[in-house]
Amino acid sequence: MFTAHVKNYISKIDNVFNNTNIANIEILANMMLGAIDTKKKLFIFGNGGSAGNAIHLANDFIYGAGKNHSKGLNIESLSANPAVITCLANDISYDDIYSEQIRVKGSKDDIVIALSGSGNSRNITKAIEISNKMELKTFAILGYDGGIVKELTDYPIHFSVNDMQISEDLQLMVGHICMQWIVEN
Repeated sequence: MFTAHVKNYISKIDNVFNNTNIANIEILANMMLGAIDTKKKLFIFGNGGSAGNAIHLANDFIYGAGKNHSKGLNIESLSANPAVITCLANDISYDDIYSEQIRVKGSKDDIVIALSGSGNSRNITKAIEISNKMELKTFAILGYDGGIVKELTDYPIHFSVNDMQISEDLQLMVGHICMQWIVEN
């Protein structure tokens, strides 16, 4: 019974990878690698488990991706600072916790990576909207039907799976794939 559950779980992950997702993952990896030389900033964020994944991946790209380079990526998890998040939520609105950070810290051609299961959280959509307005390069790793963010982002990495845990696993997998590729190049 448990073995069947494990095989089914792994099968769900295997079944959602396709050529479109791989193409946008490759674009992300190349832009991230280029950001090391151009000194462009990267911003990564999400809600709940995706916020935890954003923090985890930022660490990987600061340290792990820099192993074969003079330094890692200049990446910041906008989910990592509870004082900033609660200040913005209290003083402006929870919908603006990421868009306001991008507005203040972002510059043209910086890279934004949104992590979202549904792609419909207002704080995620507003962050992508301000990023597009400021001409940042936008990526989103999405589950379910991709939501609003799938249509707003430059490079959606969409996994059509109606399972939040699988969606969150895939966020880490994409990040780890990019990190290992950057280390190898």
